[in-house]
Amino acid sequence: MSTLVKTCGMFREEDIRAVNAARPDYCGFVIDYPRSHRSVDMQRARELRALLDPDIAAVGVFVDMEPQRVAETAQACSLDAVQLHGNEDEGYLQTLRHYSDVRIIQAFTARDERGLEAARRSSAHCVLLDSGKGTGETFDWNLLAGFERPYFLAGGLSADNIAQAIAELSPFAVDLSSGLETNRLKDPLKIAQAVAAVRACNENLQFERTGQ
Repeated sequence: MSTLVKTCGMFREEDIRAVNAARPDYCGFVIDYPRSHRSVDMQRARELRALLDPDIAAVGVFVDMEPQRVAETAQACSLDAVQLHGNEDEGYLQTLRHYSDVRIIQAFTARDERGLEAARRSSAHCVLLDSGKGTGETFDWNLLAGFERPYFLAGGLSADNIAQAIAELSPFAVDLSSGLETNRLKDPLKIAQAVAAVRACNENLQFERTGQ
């Protein structure tokens, strides 16, 4: 199965133009989280979502926002999925499902077995494994040996190490944000290179497996 690619943290119109040109599978927006320089409010997220190619899935990234507000934002911005990056627990997920049937991606810190076990138990549609929920640093990928469920791999990924990650781990998807930036702004060239690297790696692995 080919690894998908998500570009995250878009906050400018030029970012969306670069994403539309590169054509990843997912595009993420950090919504109402002022601690991040990538944060946008709901109105700005709606505007950027309207510019996004409809074939690219839109993901809203939230940190400990009230479930009802997450559901309202998902509907207002026509999000295909929400990504939870705070301390949301199973009770939170159940409450969110009461308000919305939007797909849920839940982020976990994967620096030890405790974090991985929590990810295994999550009822989210998919999980995201990171070094620390947005640190922009890699972690020991050896910890993921034998991890059974599909996952988004995040943390310090760029065009330089994506091929290694896919070859070693075969994640469901790779998630990039800081690795796409130059001076804290999304770099169109880095976006294009990262998406191209994922596509090329998938093609190479397919050829190795089938000879076609």
